[in-house]
Amino acid sequence: MDILQKIVQHKKREIALKKEILPVQQFKGSDLFERPTHSLSGALRNSKSGIIAEFKRRSPSKSVINHHSTVENVASGYEKAGVCGMSVLTDSHFFGGSPEDLQIARASTNLPLLRKDFMIDEYQFYEARALGADVVLLIAAILDKEEIRRFTDLAHQLNLEVLLEVHNRKELEYSLLSDIDMIGVNNRNLKTFEVSLETSRELSPVIPEDIVKVSESGLSQIEAIGELRALGYRGFLIGETFMATKDPGHQAAEFIKTLES
Repeated sequence: MDILQKIVQHKKREIALKKEILPVQQFKGSDLFERPTHSLSGALRNSKSGIIAEFKRRSPSKSVINHHSTVENVASGYEKAGVCGMSVLTDSHFFGGSPEDLQIARASTNLPLLRKDFMIDEYQFYEARALGADVVLLIAAILDKEEIRRFTDLAHQLNLEVLLEVHNRKELEYSLLSDIDMIGVNNRNLKTFEVSLETSRELSPVIPEDIVKVSESGLSQIEAIGELRALGYRGFLIGETFMATKDPGHQAAEFIKTLES
């Protein structure tokens, strides 16, 4: 059993327990549920940097990334740095995040917020809306085409954008829908955790031009982003490069300053 299968199994148990405690109807009564959302795809299309900065405490591949920075400080620091959007890990068991992190980020910034989690149940989409998300992540590796269609429709009904994450050409070809807002190409092999930008290079020509292309993982070098931008990518999701420092917001600001100079 690989790491994705383990995560999905745990997530199913987690959601079943949540449903017993907190019904969907309670999400619909949240103050944030009907708020106007921010477009991440629009921000990326109009940005020079295209940086989506992540808040992540740990990961299965690196047990500890940052346990000292608060969500409030990182969110406000990222906004001052001029990032296009912020990704917030809300998985607790494997990444040390929580739904409350997203809620706090929403209270701390006006940036478009991506709920980064393993979305396998409609319940999570209502929860994301109530927590203040603007975008949800769909991972092709754990969903079939019918689920991607159904979840995309639900996300759009809730005024949430969709970032569809793929890891190879096969996933892209079976999961691609005309109304997907953004395609995220993850350069990390989730079985070996090895990172290669060749994944983004290979998939770039296959992604339709009207869909915003986002490259994820392994983007610590300014030169790599320049190369990928020339291939049509408009978004670059960066987590550990910023979060592994004492001041992620400052690191993001320095990175963007160099990138845009």
